[in-house]
Amino acid sequence: MKKIIIFGGTGFIGKNLVEHFSKNKKYVVTATYFKSMPPKNLKKNITWVKVDLRKENQIKKILFNQDVVLQFAATTSGSADIVKKPYLHVTDNAVINSILMRQCFNSNIKHFIFPSCTVMYQSSSKKIKECDFDANVQLTPSYFGVGNTKKYLEKMCEFYSRISKIKFTAIRHSNLYGPYDKFDLKKSHMMGASITKVLKSRDGIVNVWGTGNEKRDLLYVKDFIYFIDLLIKNQKNSYSLYNIGYGKAYSVNTVIKKIIKIAKKKIEIKHDLSKPHIPTSLSLNSNKAKKEIGWTPKYTLEEGIQKTISWLSRQSN
Repeated sequence: MKKIIIFGGTGFIGKNLVEHFSKNKKYVVTATYFKSMPPKNLKKNITWVKVDLRKENQIKKILFNQDVVLQFAATTSGSADIVKKPYLHVTDNAVINSILMRQCFNSNIKHFIFPSCTVMYQSSSKKIKECDFDANVQLTPSYFGVGNTKKYLEKMCEFYSRISKIKFTAIRHSNLYGPYDKFDLKKSHMMGASITKVLKSRDGIVNVWGTGNEKRDLLYVKDFIYFIDLLIKNQKNSYSLYNIGYGKAYSVNTVIKKIIKIAKKKIEIKHDLSKPHIPTSLSLNSNKAKKEIGWTPKYTLEEGIQKTISWLSRQSN
């Protein structure tokens, strides 16, 4: 049996990874937490360990005899913090990943999987391939810090793959949503915030930050977890970089209208141009993942929204 350790097991993606791999008897799963306690419903078939990823001695202990590292521990936030506090995504994330990769190298881990992002890409009306990134083009100003940090960490993955026998994967995934997402308006991303605004509207109004014309490639989280599963089984190269997205850009206004329809609400959309928003639009070309790993998304946007709303409804019962 393969031994998998999921760093950041109490985060949005981490919880979905824990839920998925804990059901597979082919894996022995360890998951880490730091500030947030492990959920009671995700303790079956899982060994939970509290770890401060800034402490090398703690990392070294839990990496012993592990095969696959899923590194999903990070400092994250919504667009408000990206605009007002961009440093939040730089310092801690650079430090913990640098320490963790070095300890994986020292511990002879077999496969290290790292979620990058798509903020290094420029807005585009066409689907973006991995090779479309141009380091000579300035990043969107709001993404300068986080985008360059992610690029640095991608290169660090490639560096360690060259000096070791460890396989490394960097994933530029699109906007994920689904069960265990953040639905607190102070911390949530676009989809989580939009669903919350629609479901909790009491005056028949949803306030959208900005014009609502910016477009996002939105991927249901179960499709992303499915990719991780295939990746562990099928990656052959020592270092691989993959785009993972639904492959279609939807405007914020369109997404909210779909949420309103699926939730069967009668709600009016209003726009607040004074609030922070990032006017970019992009969608991803994921043909490389399809060709090399055998992955394609299974869920439409409408199906993903419906499943997310149904999951939220079960949590409140």
